[in-house]
Amino acid sequence: MTKLIDFQTDPSKYRHWRVEYDGPVANLIMDVDENAGLFDGYQLKLNSYDLGVDIELADVVQRMRFEHPEVKVVVMKSGKEKVFCAGANIRMLGGAAHSHKVNFCKFTNETRNTFEAAEADSGQKYVAAVKGACAGGGYELALACNHIMLTDDSASSVALPEVPLLAVLPGTGGLTRVTDKRKVRRDRADIFCTIEEGVRGKRAQDWRLVDEVISNAKFDAAVEERAKEFAAASTKADVEKGIELTPLQREIGADGSVTYSLVEVAVDRDARTATITLHGPEEDAPADMAAFTEQGAQAYMLRLARELDDAFLHLRLNEMELGLLVLRTQGDPEKFLAHEALLLNNADHWLANEVLHYWKRILKRVDVTSRSMVALVEHGSCFAGILAELLFSVDRSYMMEDEFEGDNRPLATVTLSEANFGRMPMGNDLTRLETRFLGEPESVEKAKAAIGEALEAEDADELGLVTEILDDIDWEDEIRIFMEERASFSPDAMTGMEANLRFAGPETMETRIFGRLTAWQNWIFNRPNAVGAEGALQRYGTGVRGKYNMERV
Repeated sequence: MTKLIDFQTDPSKYRHWRVEYDGPVANLIMDVDENAGLFDGYQLKLNSYDLGVDIELADVVQRMRFEHPEVKVVVMKSGKEKVFCAGANIRMLGGAAHSHKVNFCKFTNETRNTFEAAEADSGQKYVAAVKGACAGGGYELALACNHIMLTDDSASSVALPEVPLLAVLPGTGGLTRVTDKRKVRRDRADIFCTIEEGVRGKRAQDWRLVDEVISNAKFDAAVEERAKEFAAASTKADVEKGIELTPLQREIGADGSVTYSLVEVAVDRDARTATITLHGPEEDAPADMAAFTEQGAQAYMLRLARELDDAFLHLRLNEMELGLLVLRTQGDPEKFLAHEALLLNNADHWLANEVLHYWKRILKRVDVTSRSMVALVEHGSCFAGILAELLFSVDRSYMMEDEFEGDNRPLATVTLSEANFGRMPMGNDLTRLETRFLGEPESVEKAKAAIGEALEAEDADELGLVTEILDDIDWEDEIRIFMEERASFSPDAMTGMEANLRFAGPETMETRIFGRLTAWQNWIFNRPNAVGAEGALQRYGTGVRGKYNMERV
């Protein structure tokens, strides 16, 4: 698959989703155009989906928060008869490269997590109104909602049939949400995940697979009534109007470089690296949230977030052989902190809240990106507050110490803020500093005492905020040696090592989905029982079962 995958879209381009807004309630209707797959060679029948469908869904969820903050309840339903969603398209999975399958699952997981957290983060409750077959990834869509309603008829059921039908796992959190979120008994979950036909009616409710089962004749009225009840009970403040998420400024060069207004991605194919440079603000922070809201999508903190998010998604899916991402910043740290402070000091304002939560989601996306990552804290950099979180997301960080000959930029500093101590948790529900200093809670307190200080190299090193500090003599050689060494290692070994080391501490549903589940799915996607010429994914729909090597490993 060599087609450039673009993660930017808008409602005028949707082929698979539509939204009907009615004050505090929005109906999100999945009506997949079967002839509008992202790639050739398959049809998206029965509301099955590929990455293109999910890119639209991610855009819907994002716009719901920023453009339609008046919405308090989102009802997810099907626009097809007798089917809610058949899950990920099997023909697409069967024909896709391994790397695409894995990155597809990762993005869909991130999208599910985003609307699952919308109630807690943004006061928008998602309700799944399930009519018809709801299988595999379709049930995973419903599982990520906050409330599931199932119609009681002979055609409507919920199912996770991947194991018996395809020899793979539910790839977007199904197993974990069944046990950890829905609290389904293990033996019942075992039955549920090994039967093709799924579970319907009262049994689905008794097993906690859904929250409500309602007769077909009363279903639509009950869904409408429940949505109004949830909206009336919502504590979300009334917001009259949102902001428009205007298109990003972006140019992709012939060499693969990507240039935004505040983010630059430079590509070195020989070294297999991409250098991401984030620029600090040139203008002073808006005077208040009214001025910030007036700027809308052009407000610095939101614009930078959107561009960084797009850059990471672009590199993940379109540049899979660039194994090392180098993160740099340039700008005035004090000016950046002034922009950040406006949001932190007005966190109860709906738009400030949304931008802060968006940054939290982006940093989580960085955490689970399967690339080696290094941050270079150079002179003139602005690793401050939220941007300092990048130092604790990457695998290593190097910082310039003292003056460099011919370099007249301000000395390199790191500045911590309130944002580093609770606002931006990782998937393990710890801050990155708490994860970094898992056995040294006193180190977190020492760092906290330094909030607001522009820490030069020696002080940043003393607090453990960077991996190594290097002077003018050693900088170029040490960075070159590190990059050459990293490029020489097996990408598979690097992916496994980094994913293990990044998530110290307690497990959560989120870490299990990204760590345990996607690791197993990654392995299974390589096994001939699933993807071999006689594997279940290849034989699906032919009437012939997959031929398995029965050795247990």
